[in-house]
Amino acid sequence: MTLLVIGTGGRAYREYLLASIGARYEVHLLAGEEPTWEREHIAGWTVLAAPGETVDATEMCAAALALREPVRGVLSWDEARVLQAARVAQALGLPGGDPDVAMRCRDKHLTRRALHAAGVPQPASVLVRDVDEALAVADTIGYPVVLKPRALAASLGVVLVRTPHELVDRFPFARDTTVPGAWTYETVLVEEYATGAEISVDSAVHGGQVSPLFVARKDIGYPPYFEEVGHVVDAADPLRTDPELLRIVAAAHAALGITDAMTHTEFRLTPTGPKVIEVNGRLGGDLIPYLGLRATGIDPGLAAAAVACGLPPDVTADRALVGAVRFRYPEKDDTTIDAIDIDTAALPAAVDRVTALAGPGDVVSPPPVGTLWGRVALATAVAGTVAECAAALDAADAALTVRER
Repeated sequence: MTLLVIGTGGRAYREYLLASIGARYEVHLLAGEEPTWEREHIAGWTVLAAPGETVDATEMCAAALALREPVRGVLSWDEARVLQAARVAQALGLPGGDPDVAMRCRDKHLTRRALHAAGVPQPASVLVRDVDEALAVADTIGYPVVLKPRALAASLGVVLVRTPHELVDRFPFARDTTVPGAWTYETVLVEEYATGAEISVDSAVHGGQVSPLFVARKDIGYPPYFEEVGHVVDAADPLRTDPELLRIVAAAHAALGITDAMTHTEFRLTPTGPKVIEVNGRLGGDLIPYLGLRATGIDPGLAAAAVACGLPPDVTADRALVGAVRFRYPEKDDTTIDAIDIDTAALPAAVDRVTALAGPGDVVSPPPVGTLWGRVALATAVAGTVAECAAALDAADAALTVRER
């Protein structure tokens, strides 16, 4: 069974997905350059004409239609390529082929409109064109407010403002932050600041049936920015079966028209109940699906492949553990890396991964300059309790030395 995968993302964050899928499916990769590490997990590939890019849906559709083997499903877990994947699936008549649904997830303003129309609980949100409009809206909503780009992910460009002066100062950050392949909007969302713990729910959706797989609790750092510095997935988390949360998850998916996809829904657990922050039409990032796999035994890669092919996903858990990830950043802007040393002898058994994300000569910065690209290393741990995972990650942090030039 041939599965078309569009882009792979970074090896440290996504190889486990491709390895899992490649063991079960004949994977054909659409890539912007010749694959390297991916070759071990794929049956074939097509390099698109624009070097380093896989953002042209027209070229991707042509490449997919030119394949000799029949394609059963189309899959992408890259935020910048989710809409294109939907267009390719539409061209092939496959599940997930609804670009309008993809856009309602991709464009956060369209998300807000759809959720508001359905009465799904969420923060108040207004789209503004400039600072003057933003100031007027903030006065109406009441400070603090959050400034947010329309079409980014991973909290990029999102910033808290507590006063009019901060709003004026930070508006360009929300408006101008971008990444390769993202759309650039002059407009920005001004949103009510929802207090409470931040969580995410990864779900598999097949034929409109939403199956939540696992809940991740976020650790947010570098205020007033919302950098995700770590996550914890507990298979026994009571939120995983919380009726109110599950009701809102289902209502949000129905409001957006999602019928066949993997999704990553983010919430704030406010004093008045869960509020939807955003719904992404893809698997979660930051190794959250990896933590879910290790904690529950549910394979998110195979679930994603199944729904892409119009098949029911296997969402049966076979264990109840805790998985956690923590990211390491440099201490100051424009840090030039000499080496990252890991004392493996000092790592406890619960630590299952310590990965350097920067190498000799790399220049990195902490947020807001560096955001997620400022990370220099990550560590994951799997254990029986949240406390055991935290202790293991503390030990991993102590075992890691970042040497600067």
